[in-house]
Amino acid sequence: MAQNILIIGAHSDDQIIGVGGTAAKYAEEGFQVTTVIVSQGEGSHPHFRENIIMDTREKESIHANKVIGGKAVKFLRILEKDFNKEKELKKARRKLRNLIIRLKPVKIFVHSPEDHHPVHKKVNKMTLDILNELNWNKEVYSFDIWNTFKWNKKHPRLIVDISSTFDKKMRALRAFKSQFTIQGFLNYLPLIAMYIKNVKNGRTHGSKYAEVFYRIR
Repeated sequence: MAQNILIIGAHSDDQIIGVGGTAAKYAEEGFQVTTVIVSQGEGSHPHFRENIIMDTREKESIHANKVIGGKAVKFLRILEKDFNKEKELKKARRKLRNLIIRLKPVKIFVHSPEDHHPVHKKVNKMTLDILNELNWNKEVYSFDIWNTFKWNKKHPRLIVDISSTFDKKMRALRAFKSQFTIQGFLNYLPLIAMYIKNVKNGRTHGSKYAEVFYRIR
């Protein structure tokens, strides 16, 4: 039976920016890669109706997942404006907890606790709280979106040569047409930083492109 890899992202596109090349490589190696998207991300385009942007972002994630060869994308569907509502967070925690128990992933990837985006921080805390409850003893690694060049070097690193899957990562990113527009120009900042980081990490570790993660559990 194939082993599972679980990627937990706050918004649709975080999983590709942070882990896309690694996810594609694991999929090619026979692992079953499942992605969880926690937030609806309805605030990314305030000039659109919320239901339209939420539906669009989910479809984009499903398309991107097919590009990298992922097994499935699960949506917890918390509205960003509800992230301070304990009732909504409990529902999401229960769904995520049940998924972790069912999949028993050998590796989990989640946002860095140092990420500057408040929803990213909350997704990290939610995940680690669940894993603490479960006394989880498998590997958990962090990825960065908004603090791309700030790393906590106390933790062991996982270095993944993504030279062979970088093209898949870029093709998967192109699935998110709603996010990379003139209106969403700020989204290009983590995208540009991602490219620089992947190139820099590759050169540092003897490859063309690489993704580097830090173990947080």
